[in-house]
Amino acid sequence: MDDSDVFWHHFEEVEDPRVDRTRKHKLIDILFIASAAVIAGAVVEIEMYGQRKYAWLQKFLEMPNGIPSHDTFGRIFAAVRTDQLQKCFFEWIKTIAQSIGGEVIAIDGKTVRRSFDKANEKSAIHVVSAWANENRIVLGQEKVDEKSNEITAIPKLLNALEIQNCIITIDAMGCQRSIAKAIRDKEADYILSLKGNQGTLKDDVEQFFHYAQSCSFDGIDFDYHKTFDKDHGRLETRECWCVSDLEWLDKRQNRAGLNTIGMVKSIEQSMERQQSRFDIISVAWR
Repeated sequence: MDDSDVFWHHFEEVEDPRVDRTRKHKLIDILFIASAAVIAGAVVEIEMYGQRKYAWLQKFLEMPNGIPSHDTFGRIFAAVRTDQLQKCFFEWIKTIAQSIGGEVIAIDGKTVRRSFDKANEKSAIHVVSAWANENRIVLGQEKVDEKSNEITAIPKLLNALEIQNCIITIDAMGCQRSIAKAIRDKEADYILSLKGNQGTLKDDVEQFFHYAQSCSFDGIDFDYHKTFDKDHGRLETRECWCVSDLEWLDKRQNRAGLNTIGMVKSIEQSMERQQSRFDIISVAWR
């Protein structure tokens, strides 16, 4: 059984949303090309990926009318049953992915460009994806309902994944008590960016680090790490301070599982300018 046979074995349950007269491209070709593009990181430019990899794709697919257009991909994924697609995708990934124990998995949301279907009055497609940094593969995606947001989609995605012993990173949108609890319930750890939607937590952490910097962390037990990245004429320096003695914070916040807070300072330098940024994060470890 070659790669395309394995793929079809897992995706044969996906129903084709098109009527017969509109089937210029085979559904299995569309799904295979899109999946390969997403795994390669070409989440938006799927058609371009297909054109560049056409010779390789011919080894697995028939493609009687060549590579589908960008709009064709958008229409198909706007109409296909997402529950079927998600189930098949997860089952397929399980057969090809290496063990992800200890992985850093980044949860992020993106809007699929040109996915707005004006004719059928459908909004642009927004999905939340789980990216495994070590395996460099998308482990799963969850479509965000038109009348909802990422906060409701993230728990659904987490529930569908095997993330035991992994570290989950999410931007400030995912800094919610319910999401942190969902991660801990799956026996995983998290790194969440703090924002102002969590009561006084962000203010408390920011005030603490302002004080710690003012006294050069004198008498404060902390961990420190510094990295340098140089690319395309730019130098980015990142400094990270982490503190795990949170007895003072526990009394004020009473948040189960939270045992480390951190501050990340990024400085980007180029010939034209220098830019600094501070990020406040919360971390939970078992």
